[in-house]
Amino acid sequence: MSVKLTVVDQIGAGKVVNELVFEVAENLTVRELIRKRVFEEVTMFNLSKAEIYNGLVQPADAEVALNSKRVHRRREIDWEERAEVAVEAFEQNGFFILVDDNQIESLDDVIQIRENTRIEFVKLVQLVGG
Repeated sequence: MSVKLTVVDQIGAGKVVNELVFEVAENLTVRELIRKRVFEEVTMFNLSKAEIYNGLVQPADAEVALNSKRVHRRREIDWEERAEVAVEAFEQNGFFILVDDNQIESLDDVIQIRENTRIEFVKLVQLVGG
């Protein structure tokens, strides 16, 4: 069974900079959550005509433009590549994840998702890579 989940991105002291809603399994690992989240945001970007990509981790060719990430040349983004960068960033403390205000420590931790589960991705530094 799947559950609709809302995740938010925060920077600093709780400033929400992005929100994403998607379906997930009721039980999944942190690694699966990160990969699913990146898949959803990259898929939405690739299907859109947007020039601004506001994902968990930015493509290496992104530049700062009006406080957003503008891709130099409009192209599709590889979600698997971005997911691997995001998983690596989690392992290197580039961001942390709160599930119902409890910090997650390991990629292998299993999260039980309910309708009211709150997931926050808290960015500690601007993530660019790839």
